[in-house]
Amino acid sequence: MKKILCATDGTQHSAHAVELAAELAGKLGAHLSICVVNVANGGSRGPLIYSLEDDQVKKILDDAAAAARKHGAANVDELALRSREAASAIVQYAEENGYDQIVVGTGDKRGVSRLVLGSVAADVAGRAHCSVLVAR
Repeated sequence: MKKILCATDGTQHSAHAVELAAELAGKLGAHLSICVVNVANGGSRGPLIYSLEDDQVKKILDDAAAAARKHGAANVDELALRSREAASAIVQYAEENGYDQIVVGTGDKRGVSRLVLGSVAADVAGRAHCSVLVAR
């Protein structure tokens, strides 16, 4: 395993994913990329609006990269992706750029909230070309 992609959104669940990805990267000497997907809404007849401001994306990435280095990852970079769907952006980027592992966090979605909100982690695991570690 040489390249690990870890998706984060700045939540506690994704912070745990960053820690696990960093520990894994540190132990294996792998390159770790941390990404945030800024999800687009609107568009067809109105303006395209992203869920996060650029400064919010930068802060999430900077905080996650600092945490990753603290937890053992030596070779870390930051990626800001834009897409209408987070899971497809993560999977597509990983596949196009030759990642061996994807690490994502998951919350405590059950029942109706799972059906209504969906799960990025489940979608990534179902679509990915490589192994996916889902951190809880």
